[in-house]
Amino acid sequence: MTEYKLEVTTGDKQYAGTWDHIFITLFGTEGQSERTELDNFGIDFATGTTGNYTMSTNLSLGKLLLVKVEKDPFLFLPEDEWYFSKIVVTTPEGEAILFPCYRWISRGELVELRGGRALKAFEEDHPMLIDHRKRELILKKSFYQWNILAEGLPHINSFTKISEFPDDIRISKSKLTEFDDVQMQTGIELKLKGLLGSHEHWESIEDMKKIFWWKKTTMSEYVTEHWKEDDFYGSQFLNAVNPNAIKHCSELPPNFPVTEEMVKPFLEEGSSLQEELKKGNIFLSDQKMMDGIRPRVYNGEPLHVTPGLCLLYVNPENKLMPIAIQLHQQPAELNPIFLPSDPETDWLLAKMFIRNADCMDHQAAEHLLKTHYMAEVYAVATLRSFSAIHPLYKLLFPHFRFTLHTNTRSRKSIFGPEGAFSKSSLGYEGLTELMIRALSETTYSSLCLPENITARGLESVPNFYYRDDGLNLWNIINSFVKAVVGYYYPSDSEVRKDTELQEWISEIFTHGFLGNTASGFPASFDTVEEVIKFITMLIFTVTGQHAAVNNGQFDYYSWVPNGSIVLRKPPPTAKGQSSMKTILETLPDVDLTVRIAAMVWLLNHKFTDMVHIGTYPEERFHEPAPKQMIKEFQSELSDLSEAISTRNLQLEIPYTYLNPTEIENSVAI
Repeated sequence: MTEYKLEVTTGDKQYAGTWDHIFITLFGTEGQSERTELDNFGIDFATGTTGNYTMSTNLSLGKLLLVKVEKDPFLFLPEDEWYFSKIVVTTPEGEAILFPCYRWISRGELVELRGGRALKAFEEDHPMLIDHRKRELILKKSFYQWNILAEGLPHINSFTKISEFPDDIRISKSKLTEFDDVQMQTGIELKLKGLLGSHEHWESIEDMKKIFWWKKTTMSEYVTEHWKEDDFYGSQFLNAVNPNAIKHCSELPPNFPVTEEMVKPFLEEGSSLQEELKKGNIFLSDQKMMDGIRPRVYNGEPLHVTPGLCLLYVNPENKLMPIAIQLHQQPAELNPIFLPSDPETDWLLAKMFIRNADCMDHQAAEHLLKTHYMAEVYAVATLRSFSAIHPLYKLLFPHFRFTLHTNTRSRKSIFGPEGAFSKSSLGYEGLTELMIRALSETTYSSLCLPENITARGLESVPNFYYRDDGLNLWNIINSFVKAVVGYYYPSDSEVRKDTELQEWISEIFTHGFLGNTASGFPASFDTVEEVIKFITMLIFTVTGQHAAVNNGQFDYYSWVPNGSIVLRKPPPTAKGQSSMKTILETLPDVDLTVRIAAMVWLLNHKFTDMVHIGTYPEERFHEPAPKQMIKEFQSELSDLSEAISTRNLQLEIPYTYLNPTEIENSVAI
């Protein structure tokens, strides 16, 4: 008799264990074992446990190829799903082979696991494995399909109901419970205060400080006290939630006729606008992309969207200061250029309308489109194109945890026609058009942070912590990806003949970037370097970039005067005609204000099951080399975290969003 030792691990998720009967069949090059029930004395397959079993065969099975797992009912109990993590099989020759699963298993479900070294398709050398891989990919393509949300947007997954998702990509029950509890508690507080459902104007700015009893952060309190200040306003273009809105300005656009006389008082004494342009101290935020998009109708009248221009100046104190604002693209008598020397409420209103456009650009283009929807494209393409034994599937799958569920849910509750963002100045249709325009202008290099920073001329702007931390994080991710990809692809020829890899990037190019060759996105790979760069961009996008545009929403948006997705009154068309009453009437009503604050509190809630960047709790790699690479990746992330924390001790406004301790490993909320 020949004995195989089995270590079977049940996950530690809620309700992961099972009472059902579990049967195992081993398949090798020399034959297969009997279908054998795993049954020890006492309770088997309890949550978070590992059971040890012995299987006997008449002869050695040769090289072990597959493990088949079956689940039969125990007595007459109802369906009892089992979260099966992994099985490690030790052969008679003493080789311990990992067969990862990490998914929920139902009765009657066919589960065949591949184990051992990660393999590309052309490396398969046994007919059984070649056939298994082919059947696996056919099944995946039939299950994960593409759907079109709107012409001109990235394609999405085809599931319309959360119940259709397989459990291994569905948000955990514990997280959903926590999510609902936070939402319920917030709603109760706002109802008790009589704020939810109130369509009254705010009577004073001070009243807005009373929205929540305890829900606040150090940063949200800072914003509440400093939102009117120009230096703080300018700093948000660098280190708040939309750090991609500005670029270096060496020459004023012809439609922004700022004169020397207008801005001279705000420049260094004795200097001029032309001199500061030459020195590289002038920057521009230009929201021309939303020009001409029809706004939402509110109370029978269209709201107002200002695709404005904001000129900024790095002063001798290294502070980025707004020095001129034009609220519409074309200069006109009713479209004056506002200045810091204008009446206080005029200047404040001008800044608020610029911020309103910036908020919509942030939420629609930078947050939803370029992180959530891009992550969904990468996830669906990965699930369709790669076998579970492929090294890139093992590397990438943890970076898509909950993404499909999160996006499908948010398309109804947040971004759908009745969702929270539909109440913005642009409304659902306007934001959709904004995303379509944004995708048409998105380039591959714009999603690669080092190239993005260079293209916008922001290499030397001071106090740009998003850039500093982001580039450090990019380099750490790149080093990790280079090690893993280089290990599995020792030559360019291996890249070219990997059919699953080529199909993967082709699907991303077709369904994510709609075949736009002008975007610079690859439709195929020829070299190892190309693969390394693309996967670096992908992992940075779903981890660091998402954190940068997501994690500060409560900090900067819960105080709605600092940045609102909707403003009710028209923008000022002349100077000297506004007051604080005008500002209060321009801000959202009480109900919408508190709904915005409640939404961003929920979006920035730190859930107890958060998985941080660099953390791979599911053991998918069998080989020691990638396991060591992960440890080195984690060590470098830890060093970066320590450096960021040390620097932040010296800052009045700490920048925390790209600290690895604050970054989730996937777009999971």
